[in-house]
Amino acid sequence: MMKNKSKSLAALLFTLLLTLFLVACNEEEAGSENSGEENGESSGSDEAYDLSIMTTAFTPEPPTSDSPAWQAIEEYTNTNMDITFVPNSNYEERFNITLASGDLPDIILTGKTPSFINAVGDGAFWDLTDHIEDYENLSQMNDIVKNNISIDGKIYSIYRARPLGRMATSIRKDWLENLGMEMPTTTEEFYDVMHAFTHDDPDGNGKDDTIGQVVSEYPGPWNIMQTWFGVPNKWGIDENNELYPHFQAPEYKEALDYFKRMYDEGLVNEDFAVMDPAKWHDSFVKGEAGTVVDVADAATRNLNNMVKADPELEGSVDIFGSVEGPNGLFNLPTTGYSMMFAISKGSVETEEELHRVLDFIDKLSSEKGQRLAYNGVEGTHYEIEDGEYVPTEDQKLVYEYEDLNQLLTFVPENRYLEKPVTELKEKERQIQTENEDIVVANPAEPLVSEIYGRQGEQLDNIIEDARIQYIVGQIDESGLEEAEELWMNSGGKEYIEEINQLYQEAN
Repeated sequence: MMKNKSKSLAALLFTLLLTLFLVACNEEEAGSENSGEENGESSGSDEAYDLSIMTTAFTPEPPTSDSPAWQAIEEYTNTNMDITFVPNSNYEERFNITLASGDLPDIILTGKTPSFINAVGDGAFWDLTDHIEDYENLSQMNDIVKNNISIDGKIYSIYRARPLGRMATSIRKDWLENLGMEMPTTTEEFYDVMHAFTHDDPDGNGKDDTIGQVVSEYPGPWNIMQTWFGVPNKWGIDENNELYPHFQAPEYKEALDYFKRMYDEGLVNEDFAVMDPAKWHDSFVKGEAGTVVDVADAATRNLNNMVKADPELEGSVDIFGSVEGPNGLFNLPTTGYSMMFAISKGSVETEEELHRVLDFIDKLSSEKGQRLAYNGVEGTHYEIEDGEYVPTEDQKLVYEYEDLNQLLTFVPENRYLEKPVTELKEKERQIQTENEDIVVANPAEPLVSEIYGRQGEQLDNIIEDARIQYIVGQIDESGLEEAEELWMNSGGKEYIEEINQLYQEAN
């Protein structure tokens, strides 16, 4: 009896021990699985997302997946990147071939081209309008630039930001000081400065060898300066909420009279209509012209070229954004972007996948993301010495990260590392930022006109030619009216009707 009882207790004890052992094993296995999930090794949302991208390359040796910077971006964004780098020189051709094939990557760099717009109409790309507000950085896109990239009032891409308020005037600071003049703040003060730069020997050499401003056949300076007078940016909006072309604004004639006065009094080079734009800034650099109306960053480039020839010219160039005209303070904007990233609906099939792609773009817009893609990996591609950024000079290492900046949107701002900048460069950036508050948006920028696609160059030339002819005195006010009539009869009337229909539909 005791013997049987002992056997029963032994069996019970064995069963209990076996049960505890199995439970412990199961818990250990479960713990291992949970640990794998925490490290992103399991399936589900924590698994690295396979992401295909097509973008431009500007170097002869774009980065590969062996690059430490590439791998750091993958780790930071939890992705496996498959990047096709296409030389910038033939990117448009490659884009059209890829688009026609129907085999698109998840993210593709595109311009706002007819082929892209048609593909949007065919449903090839995601409508991001209701999604971008969910992301910390992308939600801060500039409203004017968003309007510029939109199609029929919808957002189908993420733009690569460029300075919106880039337009500015470089001016000889030393000439102002020589003449005892202040930086101009109004159009009339600017005229007085140009007059003095032309007639009052600003360089003190005793010769009549300077002019107030240099202009080339590139129409940009006239477009910038007419905006100072309140001329609309391509299209204005009247009291009935209808669009009209900029040259029908009364301020346009006011601006042209100002330009004609400049020309008649010799304040601008008389050969501007035929000057090669490639040689445009030479007169400023050589000390022949006192101002050049262009982009803000031209000031530093011009000064650097001047100092190479004469180190004593250091500090001789200054800059201003706009001068106030009779109707207020205005600045002509750029479009605010250089190409855009679109997301394919064919390869990114669900909203969950769309979220992963947008999250990738948003993370690259953070400070850490921009530094990885623009500067590379600290300790490998750059060092921080005494608080300053010191990039590697090893070209092989530079190639490991340089073209990765073609993945960046720079929204809402530049956050990468850079070397210390000069006082003039810092002022350029300050002016670009300040200009954003006074830029004049083009209300028709998002609209796609079939008529302009066919006849736009012809229509633009009619108005630009008439402007030049008026400035140099070849035609008078009646000639301007005849040019406008020619514009209307050459498709302009239909263009106005079409653009207004598109505008009303979009708004």
